[in-house]
Amino acid sequence: MTAPEPTILATSGGHRAGGRTRVVFDALVHHAVDLSGAHGRRPRVMYIGTAIGDAEHFTARMTEAARVAGFDLTPLHLFPMPNVADIEGAVLEQDVVWVMGGSVANLLAVWRVHGLDRVLRRAWRAGVVLSGVSAGSLCWFRGGATDSFGPRLRPLTDALGFLPYGNGVHYDVDEGRRPLTHRLVADGTLPTAHCTDDGVGLVYRGTELVEAVTETPGKGAYLVRREGDGVVEERVEPRRLPAVRY
Repeated sequence: MTAPEPTILATSGGHRAGGRTRVVFDALVHHAVDLSGAHGRRPRVMYIGTAIGDAEHFTARMTEAARVAGFDLTPLHLFPMPNVADIEGAVLEQDVVWVMGGSVANLLAVWRVHGLDRVLRRAWRAGVVLSGVSAGSLCWFRGGATDSFGPRLRPLTDALGFLPYGNGVHYDVDEGRRPLTHRLVADGTLPTAHCTDDGVGLVYRGTELVEAVTETPGKGAYLVRREGDGVVEERVEPRRLPAVRY
């Protein structure tokens, strides 16, 4: 079972601290699985941690989180070499691809060297749900504000572009992201930007934004569009997802 049309869930959330484990999957990861249509068996989720250098300790935490959630998790490592012989085959077997946050600039460079950008586009068109947090959100868009190059936020404009918008993540907790996103949209560096507070995700069918969802009450999504020499920011109220209890 795959999603009925190309689907992306771009988020600023999805993980939280567990009781018996360091990390558990929160409602946004479960929603990505729901969007895939997987049922009657254990959902297949691929975890891609390129943005944090395939850190083994976090792969272990995500594997444990998947066990607790009842998912079959396949990590895709690209350091020091791909851990699977057939990357495309492994990706296309999944219901969901979940991309971890970190350095989106490094992620894009490594993916392109290995052709993973092209594989993910084919998987998206085939109905594998593409999702992720932070860098794992920004990568699907044209670009956005990033700290990939240092502590001062800078624009990134050469992301994958599956979605023809800018993207703003951690919109409510990193005070520099909102003003930089506004400037980048106002001067035309970025097109209209779709932004998320922590705990919020944006659902796209094809390239159309169809819904904002949240695992955290009180949080919002935002559309930032150019108007004259400035910008207009519109809040989109997200639908609250059912709480996940373990």
